[in-house]
Amino acid sequence: MSILSKLIAVGALHLFLILFSSTIQAQEKIAIAVGEWPPYISPGQKHNGVISHIIIDIFKDIGIEATLEFQPWSRAYADTAKGMFSATAVWMHKPEREVSFIYSDTVLTERFVFFHKKSLAFDWQSISDLKEFKIGGINASSYGPEFNKALATGEVIINRVIRPQQNFKMLLHDRIQIFPFEVNVGHAMLRSHLTVEEQEQITYHPKAFLNNSSFVLFPRNLKGSQSLSLRFNKQLRKIKDNGKYETYLKNFKKGFYNKSN
Repeated sequence: MSILSKLIAVGALHLFLILFSSTIQAQEKIAIAVGEWPPYISPGQKHNGVISHIIIDIFKDIGIEATLEFQPWSRAYADTAKGMFSATAVWMHKPEREVSFIYSDTVLTERFVFFHKKSLAFDWQSISDLKEFKIGGINASSYGPEFNKALATGEVIINRVIRPQQNFKMLLHDRIQIFPFEVNVGHAMLRSHLTVEEQEQITYHPKAFLNNSSFVLFPRNLKGSQSLSLRFNKQLRKIKDNGKYETYLKNFKKGFYNKSN
């Protein structure tokens, strides 16, 4: 090989490495602020839980490397609204949130019930039946239009705390009487934070007060959020249409995401 040929070959290789390196560096990376929501979103689960798995895989499918940062819910919401994160997950719909965020399509449907001590003869038919009870809640959480309206008018009052496990402790010590919470998340919290004897003291009313859709939120003040939300939604619809989304949920019900398995 002549010197000229060698120089051309070396130059071509050098150009390839530059282009390859630029491609790798240009790969999109984002951070998502999340609150702990076991068993759906939790560092105690495989893949950080089934919904974390779905969200991360959706971004991966569209060429984005997404990482999760666990924070208290109120901080995750506030920091993302400021544009410190590309998204936050997962949240139910609340009209005032649309001022700061773009909603994804539904990523999770949840069933909310009222947890209470077995010793409490609790029953209810309408939200107005709750006004005589001491109710526990979580900071920054929404409980659906009807419940939120009752809160806004003062018909019912909620004592809010930072972490849901605090409410289960408060139930045990009769500091609150009922706690509105998602049924699967509630069971996970009970198993993680209460003894078997304590768990046996708590039950829930079978009547759901809310069947809730939850979403990924994208901050409006970040350039590219509109495009990112559209790309996310397109891939979310794709995995729902091809059955992949249902496979995640079937694996969840089989206990795939439990680290003990």
